[in-house]
Amino acid sequence: MFNYNIRGSMFKKILIIIFTTLALTLNVNAGSDGELILKKNEPSEVKDCFEKINRVTFAFNQTLDGAIFKPVASLYRKLPSPAKTGLSNSLENVSHLLTIPNNILQGDFKQAGINTGRFIINTTIGILGIFDVAEYLGLTNYEKEDYGQSIAKLGIGPGCYIVLPVLGPSTVRDTFASTLNFLGGDPWYNVTVKKDTQYFENSDYYYEKGASGVDFRAKNYDSIENLEKNSLDFYASVKSLYLQDRQQKILNSRKIINTQDDSDWEEISQ
Repeated sequence: MFNYNIRGSMFKKILIIIFTTLALTLNVNAGSDGELILKKNEPSEVKDCFEKINRVTFAFNQTLDGAIFKPVASLYRKLPSPAKTGLSNSLENVSHLLTIPNNILQGDFKQAGINTGRFIINTTIGILGIFDVAEYLGLTNYEKEDYGQSIAKLGIGPGCYIVLPVLGPSTVRDTFASTLNFLGGDPWYNVTVKKDTQYFENSDYYYEKGASGVDFRAKNYDSIENLEKNSLDFYASVKSLYLQDRQQKILNSRKIINTQDDSDWEEISQ
């Protein structure tokens, strides 16, 4: 059993290294525009270096959405409002575990303190985050942060646009940054999949990610349907929306994006 666990752990690390190396290789070999990849690019400057592959992946994701996420989200929307709000609050509460270390990395110690207070209050008094008690106490304006945003604050540009199977829109920078979650950077991953405590199982992590995807899809159900219906090129519209939203998150802009809850746009892509 001991040898099996060691081999399993080594295999996971090897996969992560290979995936990271592949991402960096794609970044370097993106073509003659490779020199733009490590610059502070505006959304309009993000190159779609792998458009043909991206469109195939996008079509696959759309098929998957129609078969799974959309029907489940449709049923989810029929739940009583208190149930949906409670689940959404609970999922947001878990996201604090990734946001707080990124607040610190970005030098925003005040917000790190506020978010730590929010997490403690909502986890305890709010019963595992079901109730957002912290908001009633004045700890508001919660904004999610991730390693992609932290790396961007260092001046690293997004690189090429990528559509990941199942996970959806991303960039080379954000794809690389997401691997940090599996290398000890995500406390929720550590206590579930890596079993740093005995209170959680591997499945808890994946249930949370799946629930976040359904919650996002349900919140933006009508917006996504309208976007698809009114777009001459749905792929291009989603790409533009995603890149604008990511840029606004990096700049901590509060400009409204055409989704019902744009703060959750990255849920499917992380």
